[in-house]
Amino acid sequence: MKVAIVGGTGYGALELIRFLNNHPYAELTTIVSHSQSGSKLSSIYPHVSQIVEHTMESLDIPSLSETIDIVFFATPSNISKDLIPNFLENDVPCIDLSGDFRLKSPVDYEQWYQSTPADQTYVDQAVYGLSEIYQEEIKHAKLIANPGCYPTATLLALIPLMKKNIANKKSIVIDAKTGVSGAGRGLSLNAHFSEMNDNLKAYKLGEHKHIPEIEQVLKEESGEDLAVTFTTHLAPMTRGIMSSIYVDLNENVRIEDIIQMYERFYADHPFVRIRPKGQFPATKEVYGSNFCDIGFHYNERTGKLIIISVIDNLVKGASGQAIQNMNLLNGWDVSTGLNVIPTYP
Repeated sequence: MKVAIVGGTGYGALELIRFLNNHPYAELTTIVSHSQSGSKLSSIYPHVSQIVEHTMESLDIPSLSETIDIVFFATPSNISKDLIPNFLENDVPCIDLSGDFRLKSPVDYEQWYQSTPADQTYVDQAVYGLSEIYQEEIKHAKLIANPGCYPTATLLALIPLMKKNIANKKSIVIDAKTGVSGAGRGLSLNAHFSEMNDNLKAYKLGEHKHIPEIEQVLKEESGEDLAVTFTTHLAPMTRGIMSSIYVDLNENVRIEDIIQMYERFYADHPFVRIRPKGQFPATKEVYGSNFCDIGFHYNERTGKLIIISVIDNLVKGASGQAIQNMNLLNGWDVSTGLNVIPTYP
């Protein structure tokens, strides 16, 4: 299968390239970059020299549509919504790593993204690409809206619980931390070494774009309207997300029963790993991999369940999940091209 990447110079695109390079059924044939057209990828990222020697191209939709089988969009928000319809009209499946097609409500998109939403016809066609939850829908999709990084870690940790009537759905508090690669490669004071080193800072309180995405999916999976308290932090590390989630339970439970419930729920999903009682995951333990590791603690005194969920924000939180969705779309084993051991230490 011939594959193209539009938006080829960001960190998300680099991870797509890394996994596609070892994928047995997919061949990366085209890397599109408006800003770097005519340059070799290795001139910008020397670490790919003699491995990926593609010259980046300008976007020519009619020509590209005739030569590729699938296209990944690794562009910032507000770009893919104007480009993807052209590929869909040429019957080319698209996997979008931006947020342009995640929110079903145009009102929500305008409010949280401060921009005009995509054409509703295409928004309605888009399948939300949370691989473990919507795998049957993904198999038949033409447009896959790849989830955000925070929502991936958070939703995989909450959805099994939301399907049971043992949690107070109005009590959800999410305390999430990410490495600075989540901000992309562009320069910003927020990710400047002197500002970030030996520092931990909260940001976008109450206004993060992933809030409506999390709430939209939890509402769909629980059947109830709900609002979450979601606080994000930048941590002085390159990669990784840790989502610490606090939920009140309606009844006393055994932590062993919670763990068994999650183990059954994800029994057929190799990239979600449930930790045994008393063990909690760390971001380094999923570094560079497509795994989501989840651990649990139940505080009998307060009646709160604490869920710790970790992912690599650039892999399971972006490009790895996009490859996983490509595998589902084509009937391949979900682990194809992704079955790598996390980099440690």
